[in-house]
Amino acid sequence: MAITKERKAELVKKFGKSETDTGSTKVQIAILTDEINELTEHLKVHTHDYHSKRGLLMKVGKRRSLLDYLKDNDVVSYRELIKELNIRK
Repeated sequence: MAITKERKAELVKKFGKSETDTGSTKVQIAILTDEINELTEHLKVHTHDYHSKRGLLMKVGKRRSLLDYLKDNDVVSYRELIKELNIRK
């Protein structure tokens, strides 16, 4: 269920400023989006996995907070990111 090292490195390379830029807002949102998509697929099969459902909701809330922060500080970057990751507003 966890994201692999290779996938995380790929997301950091694509959305980060450098290879080691794991803390920027855009990278964190991209990683959370990947984890959310993975958990959503898991919960379609395992509908009674309530612990994973709680984790999913916490990740969605964290991503929402980061998106709000990005929207307040850099609207252009926010719009590009939600378009690229196919996130609803």
